[in-house]
Amino acid sequence: MAVKLWIDVEDLFEYARGNPRPSGIQRLAFEIYKALQARPDAADFVRFVRHDTPRNSFYVVQWAEVVSLFSGLTESVPEPAQPLPPGPILPHAPSRQFIRKLVHRLPFSIRAHVTNLMLTHSWALHAWINFFNAMALGVKIRLMRLVRRVRPAPQPKPSQQTSTPSEPELVKPECFDAFGRDAAPDDILLVLGSPWSHPDYAKLIQAQQRRGLRFALLVYDLIPLRRPEWCDRGLVRVFRAWFDTVFPLCDQIFAISRATADDVEAYMLERSIALPSRVHPIPIGTSFGVTDARVSARRTARLPIPGSYALIVSTIEARKNHILLFRIWRRMLEEMPPEQVPTLIFAGRVGWLVDDLMRQIANTDNLNGKLILIENPTDAELLALYEGCQFTLFPSFFEGWGLPVTESLALGKPCLTSDRTSLPESGGNLARRFDPDNLHDAYSAIRGVVEDPAGLARWEAQVRREFKPVSWSVTAEALLAGLEHPLAVRTEPSLPQMVEEEADLSAPIRLGMRAR
Repeated sequence: MAVKLWIDVEDLFEYARGNPRPSGIQRLAFEIYKALQARPDAADFVRFVRHDTPRNSFYVVQWAEVVSLFSGLTESVPEPAQPLPPGPILPHAPSRQFIRKLVHRLPFSIRAHVTNLMLTHSWALHAWINFFNAMALGVKIRLMRLVRRVRPAPQPKPSQQTSTPSEPELVKPECFDAFGRDAAPDDILLVLGSPWSHPDYAKLIQAQQRRGLRFALLVYDLIPLRRPEWCDRGLVRVFRAWFDTVFPLCDQIFAISRATADDVEAYMLERSIALPSRVHPIPIGTSFGVTDARVSARRTARLPIPGSYALIVSTIEARKNHILLFRIWRRMLEEMPPEQVPTLIFAGRVGWLVDDLMRQIANTDNLNGKLILIENPTDAELLALYEGCQFTLFPSFFEGWGLPVTESLALGKPCLTSDRTSLPESGGNLARRFDPDNLHDAYSAIRGVVEDPAGLARWEAQVRREFKPVSWSVTAEALLAGLEHPLAVRTEPSLPQMVEEEADLSAPIRLGMRAR
């Protein structure tokens, strides 16, 4: 019997309750799920599970249910284009637009407090909903057990020659029993998403380890722990508590980049948490469903004219450093003829810690129309935006990998990125880099591209000619190999794997790679 992978997808279902579009974590995790499920032997060892809270365990969900949920996120109807709001950003569901407008009319001194109060109320409501759902599930299970105990066994007919009564028919769904019945010692509980909101995840894992299961975790980044200034204080506390209790339970830790692997190792050393082995960086695929559905790409009314703009695909938050691009574009518009400056497109939802940026943009009338926000673009719109841009930008201060960078290169578009953390890994020698703390350095790099269309054309041709995409099946196989799964396909090691194998394990933990 093959060693089974029990993949925890609860966080995807939780995320879908309050968000209209998937973030990079959900996209990346789903692509790995899909690659594992696509293997011809997947039925023998790949299972997807959600949390069975009353029993501190899991129950099985079908792959079709996971696909349906994710499709609902990626096929959401786009919101109309709108100017950037000048005040704090409330949750962006359409039903809350009216409340958001009312809050923006409040004096600035109390607006943030009202926003925090409303967000706290929203989080508390979600917590109560989860509590009552768990209670309802517990009541359902108890009723099923009661029915099983009190339901009389059917009596045999006189003509039947039986020595014992037949077993009563079970009435509870098969999924409640499947994990408990089928999970075996040496099976692997695998977490590829973001279950950090679970209040006592360590207890859930310990219960499975007592049954002999192994536990493996994929880490995206430690941003709330390494750079708490860019995160909500509550998130920092939750993140630290989660990782400090879960890291010691890991039998294997994976990371989405060498930079993240180094961060994890350094953090565990600082917190005196024993490493089960070196953290294993895995190769990350370079395309999503958005690039697989090229035939469905279509332009909508809110998209700009192809060839007229530069693009950044990202949630607007302080860490992503959109404000650097705002300053560079404002300066270019002051020093260059406006018709020579491409429109700057922010594609993504408005996030947190960007109130000052929103106010500045609003006060300049969106740089006189030279800056456009396209909130929550659909996959088809994202594809159209990539294909129509002159180049892409990613000035982030800190990343776990850099999905917009590889997505841009996979679609043949040049990308200018920050030179920090994992971005030199994701961009390789095809992306151009600048110091995100140095306005002059970034301005020179970006203006140089804008003023040299012939050079940009040569750069794009180089990207299309030299970029080597990574299949998500390679990512999935690297996971299986790192788990030493008997069904892993043995291949030549990827670059991150070779870096790990050649490392001197007695040397101090490095703080990140500067180049690939």
